[in-house]
Amino acid sequence: MEGPTSHFYFSQRLKLHYVDWGNPEAPPMLLVHGGLDHCRNWDWVARRLRDRYHVVAPDLRGHGDSAWAIGGGYDMASHVYDLAQIIDQKAMAPVTIISHSFGAGIALNYCGAFPDKVKKIVAIEGLGPSPAAVAEQSKVPIEARLRNWVAERRKNSGRSPRRYASLEDAVARMAEENPHLSPEQAWHLTIYGAHQNEDGTYSWKFDNYARGGGVGGLSHEDQHRLWRCITAPVLLVRGMESWASDPVEDGRIKHFKHARLVNFEGAGHWVHHDKLDDFMREVEAFLAE
Repeated sequence: MEGPTSHFYFSQRLKLHYVDWGNPEAPPMLLVHGGLDHCRNWDWVARRLRDRYHVVAPDLRGHGDSAWAIGGGYDMASHVYDLAQIIDQKAMAPVTIISHSFGAGIALNYCGAFPDKVKKIVAIEGLGPSPAAVAEQSKVPIEARLRNWVAERRKNSGRSPRRYASLEDAVARMAEENPHLSPEQAWHLTIYGAHQNEDGTYSWKFDNYARGGGVGGLSHEDQHRLWRCITAPVLLVRGMESWASDPVEDGRIKHFKHARLVNFEGAGHWVHHDKLDDFMREVEAFLAE
């Protein structure tokens, strides 16, 4: 079998999609993608690990081939619930997790809430805003933040999915978003990340309501406590050309009991695409420890 098989599971009445790379007798591994992305962005990583792990990659709610949440329910707690559902329903614990960006944030929160169900976790730029950005955000009072959030959500409600005249146009947009991508990568990510509309144009599969966060949910103190509750070894990954700040330099790594950081030169936010071979060497060494 060259590629994975496609499956669905249910979480909070939503029909959510995942792909399964086979080898069910092997130790379970979950690959969690980031915001406005999809599960097939892990294909290159999955192919390297499928011979030793039972690799499963879900589409987050509102992404890929998963259902969109009516009412725009894309808060962190709902995403953690979805992760808990697939891990429990598919009997994956103790599971090894590799995750990216917003998906890494979800996975780290899950690890803090259910530490006994996680064996190891790799988190690519999943720590959210830097302490400096958080300090700036805290200067805005809650009533103003709530008004801004309402205004942004209302504005987003009138946003129509962008339509591309051809698949090649969508591929060009994908390549523009990450100039490190090879033509093959850009094409692959677009094929699985877009669908053809009835009029023949193409649009991205993700729900526009999945953009942005909210004003409620976890405080930064709660977030740090969850990180401290993680008992599994943690490998933090960062691209040195990315917007993400260095968690060693900014002090956030101190909230983890067993974590180390690897920075990758020549890589942006999508380290697993930009420096696949280097990334896999570090991941393989971490998994072998």
